[in-house]
Amino acid sequence: MDVFGSSGVRGIVGEDITPSFVGRIAAAAGAVLGSETVAVARDTRTTGRMLVDAAASTLAGVGCSVRRLGVVPTPGVQAYAERRGVPAVVVTASHNPPAYNGVKLIGDDGIELSAGTLERIERRLAAGVGSVGYAETGASEAVDGANRAYIEDLLGEFDGLRDRIADAGVTVALDPGHGAGCLTSPRFFRRLGCRVVTLNAQPDGRFPGRDPEPIEGNLADLRRLVRSCDADLGIAHDGDADRAIFVDETGSHVDGDASFAALAASELGGDDVVVSAVNVSQRVVDVVSEAGAALELTPIGSTHLITRMRELLAGGATVPIAGEGNGGIFFPDHRIARDGAYTAARFIGLIVERTASGVAADHGGYAMVRRNLGYDGVEEREAMLEAAGAYAEAADAELTTIDGYRLDYGDAWVLARPSGTEPLVRLYAEARRRERAETILDALGEEMLRGRSAG
Repeated sequence: MDVFGSSGVRGIVGEDITPSFVGRIAAAAGAVLGSETVAVARDTRTTGRMLVDAAASTLAGVGCSVRRLGVVPTPGVQAYAERRGVPAVVVTASHNPPAYNGVKLIGDDGIELSAGTLERIERRLAAGVGSVGYAETGASEAVDGANRAYIEDLLGEFDGLRDRIADAGVTVALDPGHGAGCLTSPRFFRRLGCRVVTLNAQPDGRFPGRDPEPIEGNLADLRRLVRSCDADLGIAHDGDADRAIFVDETGSHVDGDASFAALAASELGGDDVVVSAVNVSQRVVDVVSEAGAALELTPIGSTHLITRMRELLAGGATVPIAGEGNGGIFFPDHRIARDGAYTAARFIGLIVERTASGVAADHGGYAMVRRNLGYDGVEEREAMLEAAGAYAEAADAELTTIDGYRLDYGDAWVLARPSGTEPLVRLYAEARRRERAETILDALGEEMLRGRSAG
C-alpha cells in the first residue's frame, strides 16, 4: 500500500499531512465503507481539531452524517464504533513526535480495517470522490459520553479482578504522556480499585512532559515516581493510549517483550495460535514453544496483525493473544484492538499476588538492542535496503523476508526493515548477551550506511 502504512497514515503536518489530504482520505473511506453515519475523533495533538474539521466537512460533503466524539483514545473510539455499528475516522499519530499527525480508519465492527479494505480505499482515493448535492449533504453533531462509555466497557471485563486488587492494595503510577489516555485511564484504574498517582496526566498536544512514545529513554520521570511513591507498577501510554509499557516496583523498566511473553504465558494452551510480527522476541517464541502452541509471523504493524488474526479466526483457529513488543497487545476475545488500559489491567492481574519484577524475571535472559537509521529520499532508502539484502544473502544464517531482512544465527537474530510511519530504517537484534546483539546489529548497520553513502 502506498498511502496506508503498517498502522494508518502518518506524517508531518503541513508537509505530508494537510487538511485537504485528510479530507480526501475521509471521503474515500466514506464512499468505500458505504455507511450513512461515520464517527470522527482525535488525540490531543494541537493540529487535531483542524484535521478533524477537514474530515468531518468532507464526509458531510459526500453524504455521510458525522458524529464528532472529541478527544478519545483509539480503543475508546473502537468501542464506540462496535457499540453503535458505525465506522470511524481517528485523527492521531499515536507515538510519533508532536509535529506529526495522521489517520486511522475503524470499521463498524470496532476493528481497524484490513489490508484488503485499505487497498480499496487507496484506489478510490486515487480516483477521487465527488460531492453530493444540497439535499443529500450529511449532518454533523457533537456526541458526548464516548469516554464514559469506554470506561464502563472496560470495567465490565474485570469484575473478578476488582476484589483482588482491593485486597492487595495495589498502587499504580500512571503516565498517559499528555495524550488521549489522560481522559480515561486515571479514572478507570481508580474505579478498578487501584490507588493511582499520575504524571503527565494533563491533555496537551505539545507533549511538554515527554515525547509520546513510551520507550525506556522517555520514562525516567515515571521510574522516579514509582520509587518515590512505593508503587507496585508504573504504566505509560502512547499518544492515543492503545499501548501500555510498564515499570516494575523497583523503578526498573519492564521490556515490552517480557510483558508480552508474561501475558502470553498466562493465556496459552496447546491448540492456540499466537500472532506476532517478524521482530518477535525469542522470549515469546520460548513461551509459545513451552505451551505447545503455534506462532504466526506477519510484517510489522497493526494492519498486518489484524488481517492475519481475522483470517485465522475465520478459519476456526483459537487466537487468545497477539501483538508486538512495543506494548501493543491484542486480546481477541475482548476485541481485535490494541488497548493500553485493558492490557495494563490484565498485567495488574499478574502482579496482584507477585511483584512486577518477579513476573518480568520469568521472561528475562535476553538482551534486545534497537537502532534507527535515517535517510533523505527514496533513493537513499533503497540503497540501504539493497545493501542489507546483499549482506543477508551472503550471511551464514536463516533468512526471513516477510518484512525487511531477518537473519537467525541460532544464538541470536538481527532484523532491518523500513518504518511504515517515519523516514527511518529500523534495526533490531537480540541475543543472550548484549554484546553479541550489538555486534551483529553493528555489522549489518555499518553495511547499510556504506550503501547509503554509495547511493
